[in-house]
Amino acid sequence: MQVEERFYRHVMGSPDLAAFRVREGESDLWVAVDRSSWTDDLPQRAEQALHLARSEIEGYAGRDPAFLTSLVPLTLPAHAPPLVCEMARAAACAGVGPMAAVAGAVAERVGRALLGSVREVIVENGGDIFICTYRPRRVAILAGTSPFSLRTGLLVSGDGQPVAVCTSAGRWGHSLSLGQADAAVAVAPSGALADAAATCLGNLVGGEDDLTAALERARQIPGLAGAVLIRDTRLAAWGNIQLTSL
Repeated sequence: MQVEERFYRHVMGSPDLAAFRVREGESDLWVAVDRSSWTDDLPQRAEQALHLARSEIEGYAGRDPAFLTSLVPLTLPAHAPPLVCEMARAAACAGVGPMAAVAGAVAERVGRALLGSVREVIVENGGDIFICTYRPRRVAILAGTSPFSLRTGLLVSGDGQPVAVCTSAGRWGHSLSLGQADAAVAVAPSGALADAAATCLGNLVGGEDDLTAALERARQIPGLAGAVLIRDTRLAAWGNIQLTSL
């Protein structure tokens, strides 16, 4: 499968960060660490973490093909790999299929693999981001043709606590969505949960009038910190998050 170009990456980055790209199969990750922590082996370590994550998922899916296709939560056997179980738990919280959590789960797995030797890390995987930072960072929201696109974002406080910011869209992009949101953004400590929640919320947005009901659903997802929903000229937000202009 050919990896599509992540056109939005031209606006990413900061002078204090050193960034590189890691790819395997259809996975295409942008990774950044603070320059003070840089060592030449970091790209290789990130590649190894990505390979192990994909191996867990692909190995299990080879034994249970429904894991790849189900649009509803699945109950997994006790011997399933840890990353697969994490995806399944997150999907159950959000009421979606386990693969709805894959990009966020992989981003977190790679980020945490580096955190033992770097102070700050950001991993972006197809619009799903895992971030641990000690300075405030702005995360732009890409929302298709909406006037909010790349003009509105979320402020990550920089308290050193890992957080995931994941986005689903039904009107553009490559991810599967049953709705028509320009952007459904979910924030959580867990990459898998944020990704699954973004899919869930995006599925609920058919038009501007659906934003309120979708936010009510967001409040019911255990562990979710907040959400932002965009459809055309309307934006709705809830939770312990801070919007910022770009």
